[in-house]
Amino acid sequence: MSAHTTHAAPGATTATAVPLVGREIRLASRPVGEAGPEQFTLAEAPVPTPGPGQILVRNTWMSVDPYMRGRMDEGESYIPPFEVGAPLEGSAVGEVVASRSDAVPVGATVTHFLGWREYALLDAAAATVVDTTLAPAPAYLGVLGAPGLTAYAALTEAAPVRPGDTVFVSGAAGAVGSTAGQLARILGASRVIGSAGGPEKTRTLRDDFGFDAAIDYRAGALGEQLAAAAPDGIDVYLDNVGGDHLQAALDALNVGGRVALVGAISGYDATGPVPGPTNLYLAYTKRLTLRGVLVTDHYHRMPEYVERAAGWLRDGRLRSRQTVREGIEQAPAAFLGMMRGANTGKMLVHLGD
Repeated sequence: MSAHTTHAAPGATTATAVPLVGREIRLASRPVGEAGPEQFTLAEAPVPTPGPGQILVRNTWMSVDPYMRGRMDEGESYIPPFEVGAPLEGSAVGEVVASRSDAVPVGATVTHFLGWREYALLDAAAATVVDTTLAPAPAYLGVLGAPGLTAYAALTEAAPVRPGDTVFVSGAAGAVGSTAGQLARILGASRVIGSAGGPEKTRTLRDDFGFDAAIDYRAGALGEQLAAAAPDGIDVYLDNVGGDHLQAALDALNVGGRVALVGAISGYDATGPVPGPTNLYLAYTKRLTLRGVLVTDHYHRMPEYVERAAGWLRDGRLRSRQTVREGIEQAPAAFLGMMRGANTGKMLVHLGD
């Protein structure tokens, strides 16, 4: 029998026969410094059949995200590291093709956390059924998914935007940043400033996402550009970058300013301790609030966020962009490209319809 002969999952409700094998991306080795293609390997694995309470999902889209770089390293963190020789994990959306759960039927579209593979077996309780009449399936990995919720939690809880605020967002052309800039406006900001790399991205921030000003961090001194864009200072900073961006923001923040510490991608490839800002004492004298944001702390707010964000998408106040790579074999390149800023909006891998 060919390895690709299809079969039905015994004891399960199935939409169609499923293949005996599927492809997945495994971690081949841990990087030292910047990750490269040698850290990944494409492999085939048997497609499992669901047991009681489980579902089998044919993934159609998968996400690559900056936090995954930390999981490639060994050591303690807020989320366990990937295992060498095992498939990577991350958000994905797909169609249930076999089910032994009354709660999640065959044909449902679900999101879950077993990306980086074509077929995923998981407990039905670990999947979330999504409404594709509300928005297309890939939106649930971006603007209606964890990146969108991250931006929402950052600007409503960690560093709440107040009417009339000036808001600065770093990494503003990415999935979290592009959503955050638009949410800041919806939440009442009077001026929204974003930073990104290159003239094409800064133009997109202004023309597509409605930022009032866009800073090209490659084009000159960041602090001087921010001071020119915000002559009266900033009230809220959403930090996706760390490093020089956090330092510039601390200089620009007004008394009582708020900072949402979402990410520090500038230091993710570092091989030693990353120096902190030299002007951190400004947080004392300006009475600033700096608060870290982990989206996992806020998943209970996802229904609230999706309901509100879907309305904003419908009325045009919220827009999304995607950068798409085709096929699971392109997942490593998509991840590496995202880490180097190759995406505008959410970087996704399309695995098939």
